[in-house]
Amino acid sequence: MKKLPYGISNYEELIEDGYLYVDKTLYIEKLENLAEKRIMFLRPRKFGKTLFTSTLENYYDIKKKDKFEKLYGETYIGKNPTKLRNSYHILRFNFSGIDTRTEETTINGFKKEIASSIKLFVERYGLDFYTNTEDEAENILDNLFKAFYSQRPTEKIYVIIDEYDHFANELLSFNTEKFKQLVSRNGKVRKWYEILKKGTETIVDRIFITGVAPITLDGLTSGFNIISDKTQNEHFNEMLGFTQNELIKIMEDQEISEEEKELFLPIMKENYDGYKFSIYGKEKIYNSNMCLYFLNEYLTSKRIPSNLIDVNISSDYSKLGKMLDICEGNERINILQKAISGEGITVEITQKFNSEIGFGEKEFVSMLFYLGYLTIVGERLAKTELKIPNTIMREIYSSYFIEVLNKSADLKVEESRYNEILEDLAVKGKIDKLIELLHEYLNNLSNRDFQRFDEKYVKLICYCIVSNFKLFSIKSELEVNRSYPDLMIIPRDRTRGYKAVMIEFKYLKKDEAGKLTEKQAEAREQIRRYGEFEDIKDIEGLRKYTVVVVNDEVYVEEI
Repeated sequence: MKKLPYGISNYEELIEDGYLYVDKTLYIEKLENLAEKRIMFLRPRKFGKTLFTSTLENYYDIKKKDKFEKLYGETYIGKNPTKLRNSYHILRFNFSGIDTRTEETTINGFKKEIASSIKLFVERYGLDFYTNTEDEAENILDNLFKAFYSQRPTEKIYVIIDEYDHFANELLSFNTEKFKQLVSRNGKVRKWYEILKKGTETIVDRIFITGVAPITLDGLTSGFNIISDKTQNEHFNEMLGFTQNELIKIMEDQEISEEEKELFLPIMKENYDGYKFSIYGKEKIYNSNMCLYFLNEYLTSKRIPSNLIDVNISSDYSKLGKMLDICEGNERINILQKAISGEGITVEITQKFNSEIGFGEKEFVSMLFYLGYLTIVGERLAKTELKIPNTIMREIYSSYFIEVLNKSADLKVEESRYNEILEDLAVKGKIDKLIELLHEYLNNLSNRDFQRFDEKYVKLICYCIVSNFKLFSIKSELEVNRSYPDLMIIPRDRTRGYKAVMIEFKYLKKDEAGKLTEKQAEAREQIRRYGEFEDIKDIEGLRKYTVVVVNDEVYVEEI
């Protein structure tokens, strides 16, 4: 049994220290066989981009020729080496750690990364070159290329750029003006990319760039039109992340029993699976970092982690709010409602974002796809259809929706209030506290908000409140494409005696109040019918409620 590679992104370290490696080296061959030599490949955070760039670096590094068998002997590419193996000088940059607090720290951080990476390159390959750290970033790169060409005109460089867009995305989320300045025609970053393109005329043979989103492509790479984007190419859909078969093989290597696998897979599938990056992709993909986090936590404690999201990356997901905050008014609310309710959102995915930041609904929905908050589920009317990939993502949307709701209703809900709702549900199986909060939202929201109120909106409010209680697994008509109860609240651990609750919602406008009795009868009949479902009827002690909302009044019956 090999060590689980949780948190390991250096390929050489991973192999030499005996960590398990999920073999992705087939894609080295696929990339090399492409007609294009300069590739852009985008994936959400924590999908294994840095490890893959390290795998490329070690494979093509002319200095690692003597270690080829040790590093790749057990892999696909080790058994099927390509003609270009160990034939390049590798110039690698990683822009993930740049300080974006101000324009000055951003520029200095960018230049520092350029200078330090070039220093390492010069030392590694014994080049006669002085890295002038006081010079501009574009000049440092230009002078390096000139020195390399004069000293080694027959040799070639492979440029690898990891997280190329990280600092630009950070700026975009809170300072669009500084972002525009950086990527403008005279911006420092754009000038650097122009020098990189110039290098392809002489000694830069191949380029591989990773990032999360093409937020800077139009700005940074105008004049850098040599790059080919393979992000949505079906042949590379499974290049990063884990397929289900790969996940099962990891479990087998870690000597996880069949019984444990049967327990784990549904949990991991519900929370970490569901990603597809090409309409024609063959498989859905698991978030690899989250899978390794789950298994590492279990192998350490022999318990399923109570928090199913890695705290080390939960802050990344919080950026959803920052991105959506740029989107104004009803546009943002419409996106949230559609996403959380499980509606398919059709869009022509933007492949190059304009640096002038003309962000409409199309651009925002596209950005949510690149960040991993939405994923491809199919095609409709010649456009791509997107949905939330899994429960973890739905919970993140739900948390943000509650923030927006609290702001709209001018409510400040203390943590103690949520704790009371949780205890009411879990210990007593009662929804009184939940309904009290729903009633406050209905009373505090403006008349304008009621113009778009309907049954789905009421369900959405309650769903989002409860979805943030990690104690429960929530099943809802919002999540399943068939007739199903509006809200099923099921304790993840039934051994502790926590209660399960079913709720059926109905909504009437103020002028429809006379239909209250009719709606209550309709809801009771649905509760009765749902109670016969195989996955519901055997839930011991299930408490069942109908909730009918008439404008801003709430009528509750326990069945």
